[in-house]
Amino acid sequence: MEIFQKTAELMHWRNAHRPQSVGFVPTMGALHAGHISLVERAKSENHLTVCSIFVNPTQFNNADDLKYYPRTPEQDLEMLQAAGCDAVFMPDEVEMYAAPPQMRLHFGNLEQVMEGAHRPGHFNGVGLVVSKLFHMVQPDVAYFGQKDLQQFLIIKRLVTDLSFPVRLVCCPVVREPDGLAMSSRNMRLSKQAREQAPALYRALNVAKQRILNGEKPDLVCAEVAAQLNENPSFHVEYLVLVDTENLRQVHHPQACEEYALCIAAFVEQVRLIDNLIFRM
Repeated sequence: MEIFQKTAELMHWRNAHRPQSVGFVPTMGALHAGHISLVERAKSENHLTVCSIFVNPTQFNNADDLKYYPRTPEQDLEMLQAAGCDAVFMPDEVEMYAAPPQMRLHFGNLEQVMEGAHRPGHFNGVGLVVSKLFHMVQPDVAYFGQKDLQQFLIIKRLVTDLSFPVRLVCCPVVREPDGLAMSSRNMRLSKQAREQAPALYRALNVAKQRILNGEKPDLVCAEVAAQLNENPSFHVEYLVLVDTENLRQVHHPQACEEYALCIAAFVEQVRLIDNLIFRM
C-alpha cells in the first residue's frame, strides 16, 4: 500500500497507472467498518482503490468540534492495509490549503435545511475539499455513505454543476448490532451515552411505521422528537421527513414515492446524525 502526503507524488502515481480505473473513498479518518465497507465496494468495482484521510478544517463551524474530532492515523493505516487499499493520501493542512480559501460555493435549497441550517458554512467547506480531492486523485468513481445523505446530495450537485468526470455511488448505512449508525463520532460517546444512542435508530423506525400507517409526518416527527427529549441526555435538533432528491420537507407523502426520515441530535455533548430511506 502506497502512502502519499504530497499532491505531486499522488498525481505522479495516478498518471503512472492510467488507464486503470480508480475508486476513491474520501474520509476524515478515525475509520470504522462503515468506511472499510466503502473501500471493499471500491475494490470490487475498480482496478485500484484510493482512500484519503484529512480532517478538513473548512467544514467545521465549531472550534471545539474540530479540536476533539477523533484522530487515529496508525489504526487507520492498519485497517486500510488489511482491506487491500492500494494508496492512501494523507495531506496536512498546508498541503491542502496553501492560503485561506476565498471561494464560496452555494448549493441552493440543499444547504439551507437540516445540516445546513444548523451548521452554517459547513457545506461550503465540504464542497471545497471534495473539489480539491477530485482534482488531486482524479478518480473514476467516488464512494460515500448514506448516513451523510445531505452531504452526498451536495456532492452530486457539485459534480453535475462543475462537470467532474466522476461517477458517484451512495452505499447503505452500516450499523452496530444494536442499530446505532457507525460514525467516527461514536468514539467520543461516554459509556452511558453509547448505551443510550441507539434510541435514535429506534425513534426513526417508530416514526417510519407511524407514517406508513397513514399518520401525518409533521405530527409524528414532533411527537417522536419530544419523546426523545424527555431523556435529559438527548437534544434533538431536527427530525423530518424529506424528499430524497431535493431534501424538501414532505407534509403529504404519496404512495410508491421514496422518502427519507432524517435526524440530528446531541447525545450528551456528541452530535449524531442518522436517516432511514423508505418507500410509501
